[in-house]
Amino acid sequence: MDSFAAALGRGACLRRPGLPEAVKVGVAFGLCQFAMPLIGWSVGIAFASLVEAVDHWIAFGLLLLVGGAMIRNAFGGEEEEGEADCGPSGRSGRAEWLALLTTAVATSIDAAAVGAGLALVDVDMVTTSLLIGVVTFAVAFGGVLIGRAAGNRMGRWAELAGGITLIGLGTKILIEHTLG
Repeated sequence: MDSFAAALGRGACLRRPGLPEAVKVGVAFGLCQFAMPLIGWSVGIAFASLVEAVDHWIAFGLLLLVGGAMIRNAFGGEEEEGEADCGPSGRSGRAEWLALLTTAVATSIDAAAVGAGLALVDVDMVTTSLLIGVVTFAVAFGGVLIGRAAGNRMGRWAELAGGITLIGLGTKILIEHTLG
């Protein structure tokens, strides 16, 4: 759901994202969600408590940075209403990929702790991780396209809402791990 919300915000703030952008976002989120449980599982039981002890802080910090940048962009430009700019036309290709990968990693860091926990049980991690990655690809792909429809109507407000959503996701992760 975190990946869906982040993809929804990304789709809303990009200028008319099409299928290639939805695929790119889906692949980034899907690959991260596929890889993180495998990474956590490979680290195993020995480091599970260490990963669990800091994963929420890392996710919170990354989502705060990306969300804060989106909020800043929402208030910073002189664009026409209905034209938020957080996509290729507003950033270099490298900066765009870095922002996408940062968001994808931030929303999947807690999956590493889940993978470490799964090291305690007998489970086929490759199949499990593949299923997680495929489902995440699908929801992120859909999120971009749904966000596209909202973004055309909401413009700058979509980018603001996306930034607030990412910060909210980071805060949710932090609260769940520190209180619960």
